[in-house]
This record gives sequence, structure tokens and C-alpha cells, in this order.
Amino acid sequence: MSAEKENKYEINQSNQKSRRDFLKNSGLVVGGIVGGSILGSFINNPLTSDETASNQEVNPAKDFTETRMFFTRTEDFLVLEATVERIYPEDDNGPGAIGLGVPYFIDKQLAGPYGSNKFDYMKGPVQEVNVASSYQTLMSRGEVFIEGVRKLNAESLNKLDAKFYDVEGEQQDELLTAMEAGEIELRGVKGSTFFNLLRQMTIEGAYADPLYGGNKNMMGWKMKEHPGIRAGYSDLIEEEEFQILEQMSLIDYQG
Repeated sequence: MSAEKENKYEINQSNQKSRRDFLKNSGLVVGGIVGGSILGSFINNPLTSDETASNQEVNPAKDFTETRMFFTRTEDFLVLEATVERIYPEDDNGPGAIGLGVPYFIDKQLAGPYGSNKFDYMKGPVQEVNVASSYQTLMSRGEVFIEGVRKLNAESLNKLDAKFYDVEGEQQDELLTAMEAGEIELRGVKGSTFFNLLRQMTIEGAYADPLYGGNKNMMGWKMKEHPGIRAGYSDLIEEEEFQILEQMSLIDYQG
């Protein structure tokens, strides 16, 4: 190395050291000892640092789909979990409603336009009908669910001296059967209306595209050998034997 290059190298090293010292000292002045120590950790030479990325702890990724948006009370959500699991229980075939993420599917649906009946006509008069699918109440679906799960819990506390999600499955079934029959009175809506809506949304959460928060890992489809969302079957239409296809979600079509 020539004397000129050697001199430039020494000057650069000196300048880098001066900049590091200046930044560290500036950190001490602005942020105190903590500020200086934090700032110093960012300006150390990465080539000489003992810490490497491979040695740093990596936190497991959080599943942000399992976050409540509608049910602000934990107790209400626990009652919901218990009810949907009785409607769609886990068995030898696979997971139940909880394992499929159905409670979070319902939570997200109720947090959106569906839960507030945004696109429905919600003015009177309300008719007295016995059709299970008929929605005859001035309450939104979200309000119906809040009223329903809280009444179930209140009935359980009154009759069984325990919260709904703490009693035995058979006892939960008895309360749900009474709700379905309209024997449990709710404010502003029939018990049967709440139960029918609960059952409908449980089934939807088990088999809808995972995009909506339920059917976790497409297990609802896998248990039925349902192929999921398919753009077409032109390559299989002439097959004589039954074809079991790998499940596909809407996300598989997004590049």
C-alpha cells in the first residue's frame, strides 16, 4: 500500500471514530444515558459486532384473524364459544366449531354491515310468523346475539348456579333446546330467532372460505372432501372415477 493510500485509510478510520463518538455523546446529551446506549447500539460496526441475526430471538407470528372485533366482553365470547361447539362439536372426523375458528367468524360478521343489518329494511311493522328463516325484529343481528348469549348465561346462573360455559354439555343442550323452542324469553326478539341465527352462522363459519375467518386450515372442506373454490373442472370432466381434489381457497388465486 502506498503512503498516500495508507494516509487516506488512517484519515477515514479517524473520521468514522469521530462520527461515532459525536453521535454517542449527542445521545447522552439529548436522551441521557439510556439514549446514548441505545444510539450506540445502532452505530456499531456490523462487521465487528458479536451479535448476529441468527442469534436473535424470533417471536412466533401472531394469528391476527383470532382477534375479537365485536364482542367486547370476554364472558359473552366464552358463552358464544360454548354454544357453537354444542351445535358443531369436535369428533373423530375432525375439529369442532372452536377448532374451525367459527366464533371469530361470527364475531367478524357481526362487526360488519351484516351485523348491523346495514342493507336490510329495518322499519316496522313486524309480523308474527313461524317461518324459521324469517327475520322479524327491529333489532340488528349484533343486538340479537348480545341479548341471546347474555340471556343464556343468565338462565344458566339462575337454574344451575353456574355460568353457561362452565356447566356440562348435556345441561348446555337443555338450555339451547329451550331457546330453540322459544321457551326462554328475550327482550325484543324471540328465542327461536336467536337460535336459528346462531345455528345458521355456525354452519356458515364451518364451511365458508377461510378468508372470512372460519373454516380454519380449510378443515371444514377437508372433512367433507370438498374441493373448495375451483375456477373450473375442464381437465377432469371426462374422468370416469371419482376424483379427490386438494382444497383451494380464494387466496390461492391471488398472485
